[in-house]
Amino acid sequence: MKKTLLALAVLASIAGVASAQSSVTIYGVVDAGITRETGAIAGAVTKLSTGVQSGNRLGFKGTEDLGGGLKANFQLENGFDLDTGAQRQSGRLFGRQAWVGLSGAFGAVNLGRQYNPIFLSMDAIDPFGTGLSGATTNLMSAGTVRVDNAITYSMPAINGFTATALFGAGESSNGNKVNAKAGASVDFNKGPLLVTAAWNKVASNSAIVGSNGTEDILVGATYNFGPVTAHAAYETEEVNDGKTAKYRDFMVGASVPVGPGSFLASYIDKNDRMANSKKGAKQIAVGYLYSLSKRTNLYTSYARIKNEAGARNYVSDASSGGVADASKEQALGSTSSAFSVGLRHKF
Repeated sequence: MKKTLLALAVLASIAGVASAQSSVTIYGVVDAGITRETGAIAGAVTKLSTGVQSGNRLGFKGTEDLGGGLKANFQLENGFDLDTGAQRQSGRLFGRQAWVGLSGAFGAVNLGRQYNPIFLSMDAIDPFGTGLSGATTNLMSAGTVRVDNAITYSMPAINGFTATALFGAGESSNGNKVNAKAGASVDFNKGPLLVTAAWNKVASNSAIVGSNGTEDILVGATYNFGPVTAHAAYETEEVNDGKTAKYRDFMVGASVPVGPGSFLASYIDKNDRMANSKKGAKQIAVGYLYSLSKRTNLYTSYARIKNEAGARNYVSDASSGGVADASKEQALGSTSSAFSVGLRHKF
């Protein structure tokens, strides 16, 4: 950890010098709250959680004008737990993002650890922003949230349309197709309407013939009616071409400005399509964000999941980071819930 802090300090000093020559920004999020989770096999627990609404981070991003409309860009983002100071993303120094790229009239090409397009699409249409107790990712798949060894291309916006494609090399001795990841998204964002469609494919983690990995397809939208913004999504999830697991997921939700903040609500139905499998679940969630300033807000949220007879999904606060936690595992067919209240500050 001492080496990590030293590296961050050196980077910060370098950023200060570089800012005189190009645009370099140091930014971050600090978020902590109290959560109460019930229904786990390990029993109910009340704890100080970290990154409940948004993952804690310290980041560096910058751009240099190379002339002729061409720019060099980079982003390095460290994730950490606020309650202990420990690094997240398996202890990586820049586990949230680490990439460099070029942009211009042709669009943008980036190389390094980056977000999966399907996760960015889900984050944009989820009333809870894939955070808090009601995160859509509790039941719906966002693929591999971040992809190593990734190459992305994003086209410039044209009349509200944008598109992104990603390929993450498997870098296996059996060939780049093993463990490889691919994704793409197309978005339309103009006026009150946002529509997104995304695809994600993860190749087999072995060279076994017939093991075709996982594939997700997501379509979603939001529409701002003024007094309320409507949210909706539909997703298909399949493992091994649907031979091992097959789901159809639906989400409807709303965000409503109330006072100095917003009221949030959503309902998710995870529909298991495998015969006699009964591994689906349903989630209902509500929350409220209270703005103290443009950068600081209070939050509270509650979510409840009802599992089908063969399922043990669980409600999780965002601090789980999508990593399985045995202490949160549910009994088959159980009901679980999570309540959170906390504070987030962005700088």
